[in-house]
Amino acid sequence: MKIVIVGCGRVCASSAELWDAAGHEVIVLDIVTRAFERLPSTFGGVAIRGDGTDEDVLRRAGAEGADVLAALTEGDNRNVMSAQLAVEALGIPRVIAKINDPVRAAAYSELGIATLCRTGLMADAINGHLGFPPSGLPGVLAATGHHDGGTHPAGAHGAHDHAPDGAPEQDAAPRAAVEA
Repeated sequence: MKIVIVGCGRVCASSAELWDAAGHEVIVLDIVTRAFERLPSTFGGVAIRGDGTDEDVLRRAGAEGADVLAALTEGDNRNVMSAQLAVEALGIPRVIAKINDPVRAAAYSELGIATLCRTGLMADAINGHLGFPPSGLPGVLAATGHHDGGTHPAGAHGAHDHAPDGAPEQDAAPRAAVEA
C-alpha cells in the first residue's frame, strides 16, 4: 500500500516506522528538513521537504495514485487543506486529517474529510483511566458528507498555523531529505 504522510511530528514518525516495517511504501513530507530527524535510521521510505498543502508538491512527491494520505501536521488548517487536495484533486481513496478542535473535526467530517481529533481522544483516555464516562467529544470520525469543492470549509484559509512541534524525543540519525 502506498501511504503519504504530511507532517513529520512524533505521530507521523511512529506511524511511518510501523507502516514501513509492515512493508508499505511510505512517503513523508514536511516543510522543515530537521523534522525528519524523528524518523528512525531504519526507515526505508522517502522523506521529502515540501508543503503538503500545495497540489504540485504533492504530485511531485508521488501522492497521485496513493492509497492513503494522513495529514498529521500541528495545524488544523494545513491538515484540512492537504486532506481536501488529496480527496478532491488527487482522488486518494483513504484520507484522514488530524484536527485538534472538536467542533472543526465534526464539521470537516460532515464535509467529507475523515478526522482524528486529538482533543477528544485524549479526554477519553484520561476519563477511561480515571473511571469516568466518555467525554462525548469526537475522536475518530468517518467522512459522512461530501464537499462540492466550490468553497473552502470554514477556517481553512490560512496556509500555516504554526511551526512543527519541538525536538525529537529519541536520538535519530539525521536523514537526507529530497525537496519537492
